[in-house]
Amino acid sequence: MSTMHPQDWADLVHYNEQGLVNVIAQDARTGRILMVAWMNREALQLTADTHIAHYWSRSRAKLWKKGEESGHLQRVEEIRLDCDGDAVLLLIEQVGGIACHTGRESCFYRRLEGSAWIVTDAVKKDPQAIYGKPDAH
Repeated sequence: MSTMHPQDWADLVHYNEQGLVNVIAQDARTGRILMVAWMNREALQLTADTHIAHYWSRSRAKLWKKGEESGHLQRVEEIRLDCDGDAVLLLIEQVGGIACHTGRESCFYRRLEGSAWIVTDAVKKDPQAIYGKPDAH
């Protein structure tokens, strides 16, 4: 097993032309994929330093700490980089058991059956109760 010097680890990440890398958040205990998001170098560094997931919001064009509004923080147990260096995997503990802004455990709550998306997961908490505004989806 080889190790890198601390200053080298972030240089192995291949960011896209917008300076972002795709990130998968996976429940460390159950293995369930909870969400996919984006990080820039600053978000990745903050995540590594604090062990709390930070992401880059493309729609708001700003850094955000997961759970800053909802309280549903993601405590990071491991950060992994794929073989191409263009995807990051976070093994996390999802505080409150809700990763999705729709109030569900996972953002992957729909399954394709034939030609229709079937909702497979119930809402654990109403988004209006979490954020004070109705869910947009």
